[in-house]
Amino acid sequence: MDYLSVIAIKYFLFAVISTVLNLSSQYFSFLIYVDFGSLYVAMTIGSFVGLVSKYFLDKKYIFHHAPKNNRNVKIFILYVLTGVITTSIFWGTEIGFDVIFKSEVSKYIGAIIGLGIGYIAKYFLDKKYVFKECVL
Repeated sequence: MDYLSVIAIKYFLFAVISTVLNLSSQYFSFLIYVDFGSLYVAMTIGSFVGLVSKYFLDKKYIFHHAPKNNRNVKIFILYVLTGVITTSIFWGTEIGFDVIFKSEVSKYIGAIIGLGIGYIAKYFLDKKYVFKECVL
């Protein structure tokens, strides 16, 4: 198996792990808070958990990034900024499915689809703008 295939498989597995963490966080958020705006609270918590877990996995195992100085904060900020773009895809899809289909399961299906599309876009954004000095 060639190097790019291994990276693609790892990236896919890390996206699955982050998606499970994101959706689990949302689920537990709904158990704790079910009042006004609970979907948005849950999506925010899930996005944070998914973003942080995916950052550490991508940094170490996909882009093999080991900063030599204080650049780790700058890299994380860039990672978050690309995450804002892809999170809008995820949130838009999840909210859209929730509004259109009005079922408990539909929001999670929308989230999975949105996260899948977002993670594909995020890989290319991160490769080009965040971890651009890393060899892939």
